[in-house]
Order: sequence, then structure tokens, then C-alpha cells
Amino acid sequence: MEQADSVSSLVERARDGDQSAWDSLVERYLPLVCGTIARTGLYGAQAEDVNQTVWLRLVEHLDEIREPLALPGWIATTARRECIRALQKQSRLVPVDPQAGSTQLESGSSQPALDEALLADERRQALRDGLAELPEDRRALLLLLLEDPPLPYREISARLGIPIGSIGPTRVRALAQLRNSAAMRALITTTEAQGR
Repeated sequence: MEQADSVSSLVERARDGDQSAWDSLVERYLPLVCGTIARTGLYGAQAEDVNQTVWLRLVEHLDEIREPLALPGWIATTARRECIRALQKQSRLVPVDPQAGSTQLESGSSQPALDEALLADERRQALRDGLAELPEDRRALLLLLLEDPPLPYREISARLGIPIGSIGPTRVRALAQLRNSAAMRALITTTEAQGR
């Protein structure tokens, strides 16, 4: 909870023009941006351009961020979108040898696969961010229910110190809370806006 409060505080102070708060936000989330860029295969000048654009977008939209705790998801989503834009721009720029006999240009067949991979990554990040918003006991329950191979309710009950009969109802409440988390709402809004 201490880190969550500090993110809220940093966002608020950065909105008010505090340069040290802005520097702290960049320092904290730069690895997230760089990791997202690296997963798309961008490097060099393109990667640097995307990195700068992500931070520019944050400056432009900092006042619009209603849920400071959702900032990591917002940054990751923005980075992925900027990577897609850069890759689409790159795919339009195909060098052609005028001396070659063929006028057929190869289409970027890897683009749909990349889009799907980025979307899956966006969903996984939203799920991680949503789980982080849950109370510890509900997060622990959901994670135990996802174990592979599945754990028997007896073991889950023993690990968490809760009655077996309360596992199902608590799971239902935890999933509802997860669906209503800021991270999941942001993902749903983004997905609907993009028509995915």
C-alpha cells in the first residue's frame, strides 16, 4: 500500500509541476517502457522515438489520469500502441530496387501476429495490475485457484486458514472485484474503443 500511495503522490506532484516527482515517475516506469519496446523488436532510433513519444503522451494526458494506481497499465498500453504505430510505419517503407524485375512488394505478414501478441501482453499486464488492486486474501485465493495442477479445496483452506465452504463465494466476490478494478476497466474501455 505504501508504494501505491507514493504513485498517487508522485502523479499529483507531477501534475503540479514538481520536476523531482516527474523524474521519479520516469525512473520508476522506464524499465516497463523499455521492456515493452524490446519485446516488439524495435531498436536504435525507432526504439528511442517510441520511448520519447510515450513520455510525451504522459505529459499530455497526466491531468486526465483519474486512477493513479492504473498508471503502469496506462504506460504499458501507450508503449504498445506506439510500438504498433512505429512498426506499421516501418512496414509502409519498403525499399525497392528499381533494377529488379518484380514490382510485387512483400506484405508484412507478421503484423497480425505481432498485434495479437501485443494484445495478449496488454491483457496479461491488465490482469497483473488488477490482481495488485485486490486485498491480499482475495489475491492469494485467486492465485491458489490458478495453480497447475489444481489444488484441492482442502489444501487451499489449510493454506489460507478459511473454511472450505467459503472458498466458492469468496472466489465469486474476488472475481467481481477483479472485473471492476481500475486496470480491467481501463482494458475494457481501450478494447472497446479500438473495436477489438
